Amino acid sequence: MKAYRSGILLILLGAGLPAWADTQFRVRQMTRNDVPHGKGQCDIRLMVDEEVEVTVRGDFVTARTLRGRDARDDGSDCNAPLPNRKAEDFVFEKKEGRGDVRLIEEPSRRSDFQAVVHIRDGDGGEGRYHFRLSWKLDEDHDFHGSERVPNRFDDDNRRGRDDFHREGGGLAWNNTFHSGGRGRGLSTLNGRDSDPLTDASIDIDRGGKIFVSFRTDRGRMLTFSGSLMAPEGERLKADVAYGERGELRGPMYLSRDANGTIFRVTADVTNGQDRLHLDWDRR
Repeated sequence: MKAYRSGILLILLGAGLPAWADTQFRVRQMTRNDVPHGKGQCDIRLMVDEEVEVTVRGDFVTARTLRGRDARDDGSDCNAPLPNRKAEDFVFEKKEGRGDVRLIEEPSRRSDFQAVVHIRDGDGGEGRYHFRLSWKLDEDHDFHGSERVPNRFDDDNRRGRDDFHREGGGLAWNNTFHSGGRGRGLSTLNGRDSDPLTDASIDIDRGGKIFVSFRTDRGRMLTFSGSLMAPEGERLKADVAYGERGELRGPMYLSRDANGTIFRVTADVTNGQDRLHLDWDRR
């Protein structure tokens, strides 16, 4: 099974990352040693033309262009990924930039533990911007940002899923595959209560763990976590859990085009009583 999953991940890598209009990049690991022990720190440095919304999740940054040309990375680095759990003593600081830089959403369960920053540059041409996110590191990290995450999706994976949701287990530092973008969809609980879906984010790490999140038009996040299974034709299949403690569980299918771009996600998860159906496609 491990070799089979590795083959799936090689297919994903060979296809390359999807080509979305917004800027997406993985933050490099910090090499300097001037950050105090026990402190997590991400320095995000960007060249911005007019207006962007920047999302930091783990070690991945998405800069959504609102006006002007797409933003460019200008040497961003972190000593640890932003944790996929409550970040203790979280602090946002503007370090450099001629325009307005504001934190509009701090990492929380509601935001899927993402930090969202709005940058508006009113002057002509590109401007350099630098903001810093910092937090208290817990015992699951060393100073250089290696998150010691146990294999939570082994044969005894019920406890693993609970641990993942209770502790915010997260993905490894070097995620193998990421895609995300705008789209439309619908999640329906028990055939009645429906939530329209907009943006999606998909991460698969080297161990075959998958983490998928969707933003609803009300701003709430729906998050699924689990493990990659066998592909079925052009679709990838995953066993995922949903809910505060992963109480709803079932299959998720991710459809790819010839370039490897994930353009549709469907899922049906249940606990035998409640059932959530989800269908999303990229627009």
